[in-house]
Amino acid sequence: MTGSADPPGIVVAVPEGLRAEFFTAAAWEQLGALAPLTVVDAHRDRAAVAAALGGGARVLVTAWGAPRLDAGLLAAAPGLGLVAHTGGAVSPFVTPEVFARGIRVTQAGGAMAAPVAEVALTFTLSLLHRTHRFDHALRSGADWAAAEVAPPRHEIRGCPVGVIGASRTGRAYLALVQALGARVSVFDPYLTDAEAARLGVTAAPLDEVLRTSRIVAVHAPALPATRHLLGARELALLPDGAGLVNTARSWLVDETALLAELRTGRLDAALDVYDHEPLPVGHPLRSLPNVLLTPHRAAATVEGRRALGTSTAAEVDRFLTGRPLLHAVGPESLTRVE
Repeated sequence: MTGSADPPGIVVAVPEGLRAEFFTAAAWEQLGALAPLTVVDAHRDRAAVAAALGGGARVLVTAWGAPRLDAGLLAAAPGLGLVAHTGGAVSPFVTPEVFARGIRVTQAGGAMAAPVAEVALTFTLSLLHRTHRFDHALRSGADWAAAEVAPPRHEIRGCPVGVIGASRTGRAYLALVQALGARVSVFDPYLTDAEAARLGVTAAPLDEVLRTSRIVAVHAPALPATRHLLGARELALLPDGAGLVNTARSWLVDETALLAELRTGRLDAALDVYDHEPLPVGHPLRSLPNVLLTPHRAAATVEGRRALGTSTAAEVDRFLTGRPLLHAVGPESLTRVE
């Protein structure tokens, strides 16, 4: 642990590697100008975080893997007023006690929307052009004539694309595919017709989106009500040759049902998220030629990482200077993951 303890107004419980990725020199300087900093490299160490907070910290900056802020840990931080998370989901470490004590919570998930949307677009184009199938065939030793064989390929212009969830990332994605000429329909129970019109999309029930889309991209939050939103019945509604893109949460798709559909070769899929991570080496998804896989890294661009730190520093600045937070979350964030 390094930094001043006289008193540590801001505790940064972010390990060295992530700090280097998240905080530009300007963002780090912004934090340091606001209050003395105490840095906790062992950010998963409950005792180390408690010791840092015990010096009278007003703000705690967290990263993935932070210890749960339960009543015991909060007892070490009587002056804590803000938890500023450098990621999106706060439910793994924020508890109801945090909100009960009136501590504000903010997160930087909005900064992930752009890179994740770009990966979802990359997935979309790959599925439309079957590039993953060609790559698999050539790498696996198929001869040229066999490698040329693939289901019909399509351009994105005029393509019917379905978006499940008009979230921040969902909206960033639909803007990208619209710019390339796709026709977009959206399923989101909270999307009004007026807002759909403003976005230039068609709001439709889930079944209709699935039946009428060549590509379906999942961008909904993980909630109790969205567990396996796409199960065997829903996946069967997708047209033959359709593609599923999931850069959100595996929670939303019944992986067993998806695997059954993929094994038939009827559908293609591009996935960044899985029920079990790391994805086991022997997992059947790894060997299917109609599946494009990435290891849950959709948001991990250089620019995206820096945006997380910039957003976090700006929120801490707003809090300590008495201005409204832009990315505050409430108790609903304990059951909602975006």
